Amino acid sequence: MRRLVVILSSLFFFTSLVVDGGPVPFDVGVVLDMGSWEARMSRSCMSVAIDDFYSVHGDYLTRLALHYVDSQGDVIGAASAAVDLLKSKQVHAIIGPQTSSQAVFVSDLGNRSHVPIVSFSATCPSLSSPDNPYFIRTVLSDSFQAGAIAALASAFKWRQLVPIYEDSDYGSGFMPYFVDALRAVDARVPYRCVIPLSASDDRILEELYRLMTMQTRVFVVHASTSLGSRIFAKAAEVGMMSEGYAWVMTTGMTSFLGSVDAAVVENSMQGVLGLKAYVPTQTSRFRDFRKAWKREYLKEYPDSDVPELSIFGLRAYDTVWALATAAEKIGGLGSGFKSSSSNDSTDLLSLPVSSNGPNLLNELLETEFNGLGGKFRLVDRQLALSAFQIVNVIGGGERRIGFWTPAQGLLRHLDRSIAGRAYSASKDDLSPVIWPGESTVVPKDWAPPTSGKKLRLAVPGPVKQGFNSFLQVGWDPFTNGSVVGGFVIDLFEAAVELLPYAIEYEYVPFEHADRTSRGDYDKLTYSVYSKEYDGAVGDITIRANRSNYVDFTLPYTDSSVSMLVLLKEQKTKSAWTFLKPLTTDLWAASTAFFVYTGFVVWVIEHRINEQFRGPPTQQLGTVFYFTFSTLVFAHTERVVSNLSRVVVIVWVFVVLILTSSYTASLTSMLTVKQLQPRVTSVEQLKANGDYVGYLNHSFVLGLLKKSGFEELKLMSYKSPDEYAEALKKGSRNGGVSAIIDETPYIRLLLSRYCGSFTMVGPIYKAGGFGFAFPKGSPLVPDLSRAILNVTEGDRMVDIERRWFGDETACSDQSNTITSNRLSIASFWGLFLITGIASAAALIIFIALFLYKNRQVLKETENEGSTLRRLSMMVKRFDEKDPSAHTFRRTETKGEGGGTPVVPRSVDASPLRMFDCSGGEGGADVVTARPSSDDVFASPGNDIVSVARSDSEVARGLEMTVVRW
Repeated sequence: MRRLVVILSSLFFFTSLVVDGGPVPFDVGVVLDMGSWEARMSRSCMSVAIDDFYSVHGDYLTRLALHYVDSQGDVIGAASAAVDLLKSKQVHAIIGPQTSSQAVFVSDLGNRSHVPIVSFSATCPSLSSPDNPYFIRTVLSDSFQAGAIAALASAFKWRQLVPIYEDSDYGSGFMPYFVDALRAVDARVPYRCVIPLSASDDRILEELYRLMTMQTRVFVVHASTSLGSRIFAKAAEVGMMSEGYAWVMTTGMTSFLGSVDAAVVENSMQGVLGLKAYVPTQTSRFRDFRKAWKREYLKEYPDSDVPELSIFGLRAYDTVWALATAAEKIGGLGSGFKSSSSNDSTDLLSLPVSSNGPNLLNELLETEFNGLGGKFRLVDRQLALSAFQIVNVIGGGERRIGFWTPAQGLLRHLDRSIAGRAYSASKDDLSPVIWPGESTVVPKDWAPPTSGKKLRLAVPGPVKQGFNSFLQVGWDPFTNGSVVGGFVIDLFEAAVELLPYAIEYEYVPFEHADRTSRGDYDKLTYSVYSKEYDGAVGDITIRANRSNYVDFTLPYTDSSVSMLVLLKEQKTKSAWTFLKPLTTDLWAASTAFFVYTGFVVWVIEHRINEQFRGPPTQQLGTVFYFTFSTLVFAHTERVVSNLSRVVVIVWVFVVLILTSSYTASLTSMLTVKQLQPRVTSVEQLKANGDYVGYLNHSFVLGLLKKSGFEELKLMSYKSPDEYAEALKKGSRNGGVSAIIDETPYIRLLLSRYCGSFTMVGPIYKAGGFGFAFPKGSPLVPDLSRAILNVTEGDRMVDIERRWFGDETACSDQSNTITSNRLSIASFWGLFLITGIASAAALIIFIALFLYKNRQVLKETENEGSTLRRLSMMVKRFDEKDPSAHTFRRTETKGEGGGTPVVPRSVDASPLRMFDCSGGEGGADVVTARPSSDDVFASPGNDIVSVARSDSEVARGLEMTVVRW
């Protein structure tokens, strides 16, 4: 359909061109404040744009006809000028108006008449909303620079920034995006300084003096050049442009820095950071345009000085190119307006409606080209962001220190080769900055008030004896002032010393929270929220409900709730005490390995050792006797296999360690006093219906009620001495069975009553102790880092030793109340070693047995099932191994009273054998050398055994065959 429209439009324009002899005019209105230098600069830029565009596109059938109207710098004037253009000129589009407040009204007129309103200078983010479908912004929205400022806050570690902005749509429209961007990087806006456009110098000074009394030192100026230059001038006058301050100005001022009075820049803006849209100015096209623009400007305004060319002039140039391109695409079919029946040019209800407006809007949104100000591309009806420049005001001008893009963050150089780099918000990616006061040190975002007022820090007090190791709060009648001390105060002051700046403070006792009744710390924290105090220093537990009102530093103590109970002696001296050194699992494991080791030794020794043979009952007894006798190293059976010896050696080593440990544990049980807690769990307290104590006015009461304790069973106490007395009485004698309190307090009591009580738990979670400050206080992150440095160093050890003494005397108390029984967890490594050794020996033996009897396996391959073959191998295993050296030396007698043949070791003696059948004549005699084997076969194939003779009778080389 669109192609058809374009074809018909081209035919129509061609016909008009032939008939009329020239291009068809395309009427466009321009609403500017003609009295301002910005309007004159923009008008001259648009004139150059018309000439440049049609010199390049001379064959186009349309030509923009710009109708300039003066808004007179007024919202009503801008709306009236737009109505006049729509009704009298029936323009197809309107360029402008110049300010965001004017654009709010004019954009509504565009929505009614379906005429695109194209602004190159209205930057208020709220204009680009779905309610303004015909408003197009060809300049960057102010919302984009919020991310760049947030990146600077991260780079320079700023957590608080105060915006100073003008009271207008331009100023207020930027704030929601600014606050959200800071929140995303964990920064905040503690105060907003709003200054009317018509504010007097006295009003500006009043606001600046108010800012000086605050702690923040980083300010973001979002105002027009006229108001912004006055703010900087007065800031320098009151000393806020000195060292320690940081100032950032948005694009609204940075883009027009050249139009600001040079004296203000040189005397009042040194060291200021600024943001401005990036424009590639080092091109021949830009240089040619600058020359043409200056000629055009002097031609139109010969009596005025040439102003500094700003980004708005470049955006006006690109806007004309975009409209001229879109106009050529849609052409023009008649006037394109539905006529109004009213003749009143200011009647808003009778505005004509453009029929070409929707097509022109679509073509504008799809137009893309490389403009004078960079890539021209519209996203969500506004110019897409490419990059911001970050500049530093030095001398009479500016020095670029880096860039910011939404994809890569901060960059020192804008290089396409780093397009894939991850987002960065590091100051190392920027060039060095010269800050106000010619300082090179990055200003802190917070500093002590310059008014001389000390920070009033509430401390809970007075403190009753017993808890004063934590906090001591009293009153000195001589100085008529408070006296504070204790672990908490020393820790806080040690952390303050590590702050990168000095603060002045004083401690003020919080009278509502005297420690004789523990006090209401909820009221203490709420007094900080109500700004009665500037902070609270004490043993304040970090709780969720309190964090709704204040911010806490990181905890400096354990974050838990535990139980304090009385110790009792454990009765272990009974008839079965000897069983207690080992746990049940260790007894079972030891027995199993005893049997397993004996079985392995029996398997290896059975075929070669007579001591491991015999009837089954005899063999079973041998197995158990052999292994269990190793407990006392009294085993008498001799093992002959090297594999068995390895198994036994490893097992004896295990038994040695096991018996030594058993002896030591049993000795400890019989001689050392064993202590155990009377109560071991909260469930036990509930089941027994015991009384439970807690510290008076502590939040622990709420935890106990929530856990199911009856309120009648809960007793409140005020000091460690009352704790100890109540526990010694017990629940049945008017006391309690347990005290439940925060872990630091229980440890304090244990350090005083070492050996009588013990701590069980933690049983509940808690936030620990922290210092409280107002929401958003910059002291919180700085003190938190300082607290970490203190607690991780030797300073913390010294502070604890000073107030709590040396707790090492009770540090091993847990060993006296825990079980001395030995478990398998302490010996599984030994069992693993002996198990592996036994298994390896068994596997080697089986492999050797199968190898030696491989002939038997082959012969029985076809003799039956696997079960039968297995049975045959078992029988084979049960037989003696005739090849074993232990069975070669058998005790044999000769027949007929012959001399017994006794195996001897081989030597060089001659051999002689006696006939065992009764007569020498009936014996077969063979001769052999001394080196002959021990077994011979006679001529009658009789198996004979030969033994070497004694040296007294063996004289020759003859020997006698012995029949079997």
